[in-house]
Amino acid sequence: MNSADTVVVIGGSSGIGLAVARRCLADGAAVVIAGRSRERLDAARAELGCPGRLEAVVADIGDRAQMATLFDHVVTVRHLVVTAADLPYGPVTALTDESIMRAVRSKFLGPIYATQHAAPRMTGGSSITFTAGIAAYRPAPGGALAAMANGALESMVRAFALELAPIRVNAVSPGWVDTPLWDQLATPDVKQARLSQMAARLPAGRLAGPADVANSVSYLLEDDFVTGTVLHAEGGQLLV
Repeated sequence: MNSADTVVVIGGSSGIGLAVARRCLADGAAVVIAGRSRERLDAARAELGCPGRLEAVVADIGDRAQMATLFDHVVTVRHLVVTAADLPYGPVTALTDESIMRAVRSKFLGPIYATQHAAPRMTGGSSITFTAGIAAYRPAPGGALAAMANGALESMVRAFALELAPIRVNAVSPGWVDTPLWDQLATPDVKQARLSQMAARLPAGRLAGPADVANSVSYLLEDDFVTGTVLHAEGGQLLV
């Protein structure tokens, strides 16, 4: 990449998105990070540094108007990366309309809205990369929304790759990743126990960190012959 490249990372204030932004800045790109929390965006901007090549914009991917406002900040987009996710967990019989729509807006409608506003600002050589997940292949009790949303997103990748060509469209599908999201799902002791148990089962011998997934995203941004593909970055979790 070079300084003429602008990468928009929606979900870039923490976890995988923050690691992607860090990687793109290190590669010389101009980066716009977006998310719902001004506080987290400000913290991310302070951590990343790079004044002049980094902008932070408050925007909810599930809101079409906010996506329009986000892309008003960018004249041309070289790459769009979407890592934002809001996937409530719970028994399928107890899912409320509000929970269902949170998942739909973050992982289905949101990627559509972002693509609608990014694609007209892209040319050949540009790309869109979404973040799916292993839940589409290895669903767990209580994780029906994650399984359905990620499965739908992968179908979207294939359809968009055909329709938007020569813009490339792909997805990374991580397994379990040690990110701040776990702090919302379990107490520290439970989190550590579950992550350690999974790490011991994986052929890779460890869990992924955000930087590992950012490496996979970087590959998809750079390889101009890859489109319509879901890249599995899960350390062999599909096998166990």
